[in-house]
Amino acid sequence: MSTTLLERPAAPAPAAASAAPRRKTRVLALAEARRALAALVLLTVALPLQLTGVTAWVWGPLYALCYAAGGWEPGWAGLTALRERTLDVDLLMIVAALGAAAIGQVMDGGLLIVIFATSGALEALATARTADSVHGLLDLAPATATRLLEDGTEETVAAEVLAVGDTVLVRPGERIGADGRVLDGASDVDQATITGEPLPVAKQEGDEVFAGTLNSTGALRVRVERDASDSVIARIVAMVEEASETKGPTQLFIEKVEQRYSIGMVTATLLVFAIPLAFGAGLSGALLRAMTFMIVASPCAVVLATMPPLLSAIANAGRHGVLVKSAVVMEQLSQVQAVALDKTGTLTEGAPRVTDLRPLAASGLTEDTLLALAAAAEHHSEHPLARAVVDAARARGLDLATAEDFTSAPGVGVTATIDGRKVAVGAPARLLEETNGRTEAGAAVLAAELEDSGHTAVVVLLDGAPVGVLGIADRLRADAAATVARLGALTGRTPTLLTGDNPRAAARLAAEVGITDVRAGLLPQDKVAAVAEQERAGRRTMVIGDGVNDAPALAAAHTGIAMGRAGSDLALETADAVIVRDELATVPTVIALSRRTRKLVVQNLVIASVFISGLVVWDLAGYLPLPLGVLGHEGSTVIVGLNGLRLLRDGAWRRAGTELTAGQ
Repeated sequence: MSTTLLERPAAPAPAAASAAPRRKTRVLALAEARRALAALVLLTVALPLQLTGVTAWVWGPLYALCYAAGGWEPGWAGLTALRERTLDVDLLMIVAALGAAAIGQVMDGGLLIVIFATSGALEALATARTADSVHGLLDLAPATATRLLEDGTEETVAAEVLAVGDTVLVRPGERIGADGRVLDGASDVDQATITGEPLPVAKQEGDEVFAGTLNSTGALRVRVERDASDSVIARIVAMVEEASETKGPTQLFIEKVEQRYSIGMVTATLLVFAIPLAFGAGLSGALLRAMTFMIVASPCAVVLATMPPLLSAIANAGRHGVLVKSAVVMEQLSQVQAVALDKTGTLTEGAPRVTDLRPLAASGLTEDTLLALAAAAEHHSEHPLARAVVDAARARGLDLATAEDFTSAPGVGVTATIDGRKVAVGAPARLLEETNGRTEAGAAVLAAELEDSGHTAVVVLLDGAPVGVLGIADRLRADAAATVARLGALTGRTPTLLTGDNPRAAARLAAEVGITDVRAGLLPQDKVAAVAEQERAGRRTMVIGDGVNDAPALAAAHTGIAMGRAGSDLALETADAVIVRDELATVPTVIALSRRTRKLVVQNLVIASVFISGLVVWDLAGYLPLPLGVLGHEGSTVIVGLNGLRLLRDGAWRRAGTELTAGQ
């Protein structure tokens, strides 16, 4: 029996209007359930009339309606497929029921129709619940939001019309209407629906917030940074829907075999019917045995063995911030044998921060004074290093003087007049050349020390003389070392670092996270070559990156994963999966989930094969009553379907992470 999981819906209605129906599909809202119920009611009415000896003119039409109610839709779909030279196993079920009726086994045929329709309804319900678990995320976003206008007034608007750059007010107890960043205010926000964090997270100016999360204690002013269609919730839904339209290699193989198997099964059914007749068996008995054989040999459970687990795993990963773009990718994740990681934006946060303050002893400046001078000069600069200096000063609560006569020279640095004195901040190699030999030796030594340790050195001059050096570095992600260790445990080999950064910085970071294979100073084509080298060695390689320069390697890899928050559009489009919230630790967990999914698919195939083989042998070697054959066949189909949907629960994600930790 075949049901398309996560069928693409029409454009979503406003959340408030559609929350209840979408959150949990009602059984009778499904056409399959209504057909099954109608068939059951008709059979329940017809059977007593038949058993009490009432004329067939009374109960006969009831059975006919039962057959039509439960079998018309799948039968018509099967005939349509047959016109396209595709043999649908559902059609075989209908043929078997009609064959039973043709030899007088009307009740057995009706029972087959009812069980068949009920099985289809259960499949459809399980499928709908899978879709509900994903689409239900959309219901978390509020229908309206309070938008602040330029004159300070408020207006209530539909959340879906909020645009990038709008400012919204989120009061205590309200859900946040869009993905954005806090402009003003402080509060605790419950992000469990998006991030899975069990406790509320403190949010203040500069922090990112997500649509659908619940504001608790304080009011927040939030600047919208993503359209409603591009929010974390919407991206999860869209990408899972796209994934539902793909099929993994195992599923494609099964569907390829299914046609040949079905043709062989029809041939075998004819032989099961004809051979006993040739040896003198009765027509009714031979036809009944053949119909039973056709039912129990149908590969419905085999067909349903793969997609429910794969799509359940995709939906589960999506809820935890990993957008797997297809069932093919989910299956490929289980085959990863080696991992290569980018440095900046992947193992690190991708945002430079001031890590060292080194005032020269002769200058007499304190660390705070040195930082305040540099930040005041850099205040008007848009350079990432300048922003890092200004952010560091703000973090220390330093007051910044007003800069005058600001100038910026690419590759050199900035100059400005601060309280009547000229301050220059920039690259040591360029600025120290301009000091005409005045006390630059100490600054040069400090700069060299910082650069040797993998930092970017920034020198500060006051009235032309060096007064100190700042060390700036990209901060390592908190979960980087643990993730590297887990990836190594999963693949049996330590990941490789592929970076365009200088060797010293790469080596320093690799040592911190436990990577020994370091490839530094790489251009995009060099990263592709490194991936190809792994593939030639017979290792299916996963590449994790975030930038434009990573896109070719992501495309060349067996599986490419992009860091979603800071990743370039090209990297996000090229990658096979996206880590939405930049939680690197989710990568090994999704690999473990994929491997668990593959095991469950194999488990389903074994269950289906055992049921089919056992029922076929029973029918051929002995006497298998038609109702029992129907029950065994349809029961196995439901079992494998529900078994696959176990991966939809949050517990499956937690177990994948727990088993991974325990296995280290």
